[in-house]
Amino acid sequence: MGRAFEFRKARKMKRWSAMSKAFTRIGKDIVMAVKEGGPDPDSNSRLRAVIQNAKSVNMPKDNVERAIKKASDKSLGDYKEVLFEGYAQHGIAVLIETATDNNTRTVANVRSHFNKTDGSLGTSGSVVFMFDHTCNFRIKAEGLDLEDLELELIDHGVEEIFEDRDDEKEEESEKDGIMIYAPFESFGSIQAYLEENKIEILSSGFERIPQVTKKITAEQSEDVEKLLEKLEEDDDVQNVYHTMEESSDN
Repeated sequence: MGRAFEFRKARKMKRWSAMSKAFTRIGKDIVMAVKEGGPDPDSNSRLRAVIQNAKSVNMPKDNVERAIKKASDKSLGDYKEVLFEGYAQHGIAVLIETATDNNTRTVANVRSHFNKTDGSLGTSGSVVFMFDHTCNFRIKAEGLDLEDLELELIDHGVEEIFEDRDDEKEEESEKDGIMIYAPFESFGSIQAYLEENKIEILSSGFERIPQVTKKITAEQSEDVEKLLEKLEEDDDVQNVYHTMEESSDN
């Protein structure tokens, strides 16, 4: 298996996937998608993807509809996606994706998180090159042959495809999925192929996978976790990535 498989396995049990935080992230994603392409999911592929993600974390349909309606209000401010880069202790690179309606506040908060944990906020471009920007899809495995699907998707840029079991889902039909990973820019092409071939998309998104990870001691890991926890708890933060080696057993 490749880096995407190991990355997925290690992150499945991480705190950032907590339901309350997931709802907050998706709410912002809805606003950005509606502002960009309108409130109709049939003509807005980005909004379609966000709605699928909302279903995957059991976000109530009423919540989704309210968020779309609210985002359609022209008087509502937009969220801006801002990337932050820096280092935690022990040379661990950290990349933070935020969605903010007040960049001054977000910059101050992120800098404070680094300062309080003896890390250092870097300049644009200081660590982003250490991560591959990828897109991913989780699709229903029922009726699909993994090898045949991989051959079909190679022309669409897919780099890694593997079975993925979600043990947290109660419904048997949703437990077995297939994960697809590809470069960031392949998202639209893969989404179109899956929809045209009526392959059910359970969720989709973007991730930044570290090209190389660094192994540190358990004690050093605790130092790094202090920063990661503060960042993950920040309301403006959507995702946090780092180069610390970790396992799904953590």
